[in-house]
Amino acid sequence: MARRGLAVARVGAVLVVLLGTGCGMMARPAPTRLGMSDSGFSRIVETARLDGKVAGVATVAPASFAKPADQADQSVRLPNQMIIRTGQVSIQVDSLERAVQQVTDLATRFGGYVANSSISTGENSARTATIEVKVPTERYGGTLDGMKAIGTVRSASTATEDVGEEFVDVTARMTNARRLEDRLLTVLATRTGKLEEVLGVERELARVREEIERYEGRLRYLKAQVSMSTLAVTVFEPGPIVGAPGENVIVAAFEAAWRNFVGVFAGAIALAGGIVPIVVLAGLVLLGIRPWLRRARPHPPAA
Repeated sequence: MARRGLAVARVGAVLVVLLGTGCGMMARPAPTRLGMSDSGFSRIVETARLDGKVAGVATVAPASFAKPADQADQSVRLPNQMIIRTGQVSIQVDSLERAVQQVTDLATRFGGYVANSSISTGENSARTATIEVKVPTERYGGTLDGMKAIGTVRSASTATEDVGEEFVDVTARMTNARRLEDRLLTVLATRTGKLEEVLGVERELARVREEIERYEGRLRYLKAQVSMSTLAVTVFEPGPIVGAPGENVIVAAFEAAWRNFVGVFAGAIALAGGIVPIVVLAGLVLLGIRPWLRRARPHPPAA
């Protein structure tokens, strides 16, 4: 009896193991059919592209590609300051060439460089030079203060632009595009469907990678603009006091005085031409009404 009971127990244990294995196989999800239709792939892509987010991809993506919401938020971090600074300063100097060299040396000393420069000269006009200087943002104030030693500062201004919101937005879009790229690579690596479906996945992958490159380029541009400030420096010499080279200043002064005299005399003649007719007309009117005024005046009584 004891042996028979032991055999029955062994048979029961074997049945329990077999039943557990069968239940596990029934509970295990069926393998995904890789040869899905174009409509199925379109639904995956459209779900992933909704509003630039990949929330819908989690329903079809493996667990390794699904990230919690808190991790997604932590991946987009804003730097300390995302502010672009641009300034302008106008300086009056005695020597244009020396001032240009001083501006270049000042930019180099503060870790910057000269991006663009131009010099304009003209006949009987002041010479002017414009130098565009790029300096690190943290040394922008020192560079602006150093301009005071070059000459007389006539004007100075600074403008700022906060690009923090754009930086966060572009970073989030690039993160979502990379997740979609990972999903498409997984689908492409495990796909054994029709050739048209494979080509559709490759085209979508190329489009996503192009977006990622565009986002990366925009982020690099924003970082470069934030890290290096732009200062447009205009240096100019005072206007010429004497005439052109070879011209006698004394003779030119007498000529100017004669022209002024002639101008004043001509103005007096023009003024007289307008006043004399009025005076003559007033005299005639006075002569005409003088007899009437005499008759209207009361005479004194006779003695």
